[in-house]
Amino acid sequence: MHDIKKILVPTDFSEHSIMVLQSAFMIARKFGAAIEVVFVVESLDAYAGFAVPHLPLENLEKDLLERAKRKMTEFVNENIPSDIPHASAVLNGKVPEEIIHHAEATDCDLIMIGTQTCKGMEKTLFGSVTERVIKNANCPVLSMNPCI
Repeated sequence: MHDIKKILVPTDFSEHSIMVLQSAFMIARKFGAAIEVVFVVESLDAYAGFAVPHLPLENLEKDLLERAKRKMTEFVNENIPSDIPHASAVLNGKVPEEIIHHAEATDCDLIMIGTQTCKGMEKTLFGSVTERVIKNANCPVLSMNPCI
């Protein structure tokens, strides 16, 4: 394994993803690495054939992207300490594929992702997304259960 210079941390803005992010900080400090935080707005292309009476899907997707960008700015400002070099991105598409593509495009050396949510909580980013990232990423993936 080569040096870890950049760690990709997908987020869904939940408390659980903050726990994963905090663990990534520890690793980043040990290796002198930067953090790349990403959020993926799921593409609505699969729904293009359905009737949506109130809002065209294109407008809805643009609205979701704008809201996610604002949320990402807040998330980064509230959760990333100033001593950690970082960048962030809001992506659009299929979540696992976009995470993997972004890791490759930005030369990330490690993806850190949660494995599941805590008991009684809805699954959001975690679960099958994590499995697909682990199986298909071209760099090491460190998965963790943020609930323990």
